[in-house]
Amino acid sequence: MAIDKVPITVRGFAAMEEELKHRQQVERPRIVAAISEARAHGDLSENAEYHAAKEAQSHNEGRVLELESMIARAEIIDVSKLSGDRIKFGATVKLIDDDTEEEKTYQIVGEPEADVHAGRVSITSPIARALIGKGAGDTVEVTTPSGGKSYEVVAVKYGA
Repeated sequence: MAIDKVPITVRGFAAMEEELKHRQQVERPRIVAAISEARAHGDLSENAEYHAAKEAQSHNEGRVLELESMIARAEIIDVSKLSGDRIKFGATVKLIDDDTEEEKTYQIVGEPEADVHAGRVSITSPIARALIGKGAGDTVEVTTPSGGKSYEVVAVKYGA
């Protein structure tokens, strides 16, 4: 069974490693202490603090496993070493919405680091898939959950 590599920027990989370290070295001991304290209160069947701490532990450990898996599968791409006039992973793309004339700027990044509010869209998102291979001056049609959108690519740049 082949392990699918997950493309990610250097910044995104560092953020995942930092979150993993925090969850293992800070959150895990804090939750264990909360469980121990809740156990000291006696009857566990009606102990809300105990159940909340166990739920927090389950959530934290699940996220630790998810982060470890993503880190193991990460294919780190140094965006500062990329160049070109065509859109690919790591590109920062300036678009103009054909309907509203609104300007938007997105960087195409790996799934784990995507945050549309911060201007980072996943390589697997509909807009990124529509943009791949395009260049400045091209028009792209994107099918989104809220309907079709049309954008003009104004600029494509690479770098940190």
